[in-house]
Formats: sequence, C-alpha cells, structure tokens
Amino acid sequence: MITVRDVHKTFPARNGNAATLALRGVTLTIATDEFLSIVGPSGCGKTTLLRMIAGLARPDAGAVEIDGLPVSGPGPDRAVVFQQFALLPWATVADNIAFGLELRGMARAERTTIANDLIAAMGLRGFERHHPRQLSGGMQQRVGLARALAVNPAILLMDEPFASVDAQTRRTLQDDLLKLAERSRKTIVFVTHDIDEAVRLADRVVLMSPRPGRIAESLPVPLPRPRPDDLDQAPEAIRLKAYLWRQLRRMQQDPPPAFRP
Repeated sequence: MITVRDVHKTFPARNGNAATLALRGVTLTIATDEFLSIVGPSGCGKTTLLRMIAGLARPDAGAVEIDGLPVSGPGPDRAVVFQQFALLPWATVADNIAFGLELRGMARAERTTIANDLIAAMGLRGFERHHPRQLSGGMQQRVGLARALAVNPAILLMDEPFASVDAQTRRTLQDDLLKLAERSRKTIVFVTHDIDEAVRLADRVVLMSPRPGRIAESLPVPLPRPRPDDLDQAPEAIRLKAYLWRQLRRMQQDPPPAFRP
C-alpha cells in the first residue's frame, strides 16, 4: 500500500522568479494491486507527486510511505517509465531491457532469459539487436516498459508514458498495458493529461486541483476487468469522462457537486 500523508512541496526561487508552491496538503492512499490514474491541469504537481513516490524527490513536509515504511529514495520495489524513452542509445534492445538486471548483479544467462521473455511478450521479437535510433517511437516505449518490468517491481510508476506517440500506437500500447495489468495485478500509478486514457486504464481516477496541487476528487471507474471491447460506448465511461472534463473546466470556480455514477 502507498500512503501519501499531508505532503507539501515548494520549489525555491530561481533566476529572479518567486518560489513555487507545487503541492499543498496532498493525502492519498493507493491500495496494493490497484491501477490509479492521476489527472489534472498542467503544472498541478502530478509529476512531482509521482517522483516522490518513486523516491526521486522528497516532500518539504508530510510523509510518503510504502507498506508503512518511509520512502527515502529509489528502491527495487519500484520502477518508473517516463514520457521520454530514456533508452541507452549505444545499447541494443536486449541490453536496454536487461540493464537494470545487470546493475543488480544478475548473471548474464539469467538476465538474457528474462530479456528474451519480455521481448516476446512486448512484440519486439526480431529487433533484439537493434539500437533505439532504429526503432519507432512506439517500439522504443515498449522497450522502456519492458526494461521497467524486467526488474519485476511491485509498483510501476508511469509519467505520461504514451504522450509522445501517435494515436494508433498509443491505443496499442494502452491495450498492452491493460493486458499486463490484468495478468500481473501490479500496483500502477499512471499520470496522464488524457481523460479518455485515464478512464480506459484505471480502477480509480484521482483529479488534482490547479497549483498548488491538492486532491480534488477520487473517483472509482465503474467498469469490469477485463475491459469490454466497446468500452468507449459504455454509458458509465461516457458519464465519468464527461464529468471529469466539466470539473477541469470549472476548477477555478466554486466546488461543483459530487459525482454520481
């Protein structure tokens, strides 16, 4: 379980600009094996919150805990997939996927087996010896996801991972992630600007307010798993997406009434 308790974060003044209060009083609990999407206006602190869970940033006040233990830095229980692919340009697909395992001292034969299994699972067979520059954006992101999965994290943290690919590839990657989530039931925290994507993937959608970011609402997604093929036409999904869009437009105004699924 991930617990974020009354977290505050301010970025100091730089280059003559005033200090930025990014997060104020953020409290959030994420259950084990839950798929949580976080949406909100640009600059509301979604990525900052994700980085705190990853251990890449620390709160100024409050606490972030995993299974009751404070997060003090990155750990083997967590892996992060960023919007930018962040692949090693000099390494092959297979070596990129196995990179985290090599850092952990795993024997070559074992990490090769794991990498090959993930290459097959992510539809990358035949590209094992290719370098990132030889791959499409969608394939590069598959490699990034496979690299994160190779270390078998309990928690997968994803920061707009599909934002830089075309719409068709994005849908395919969403389908791949849905299959992964339904097969492995890892705890997944997924930051996105795309409300359709948030509802399509998650068990619950958290809506953050404009900066300083706070949790405005937490809304369960009333859809079964595995997700139905006609998800986009499901009345529950349509209502939830319409509600989230209205909230985003009205966040600068008085608090709107509670959502009724």
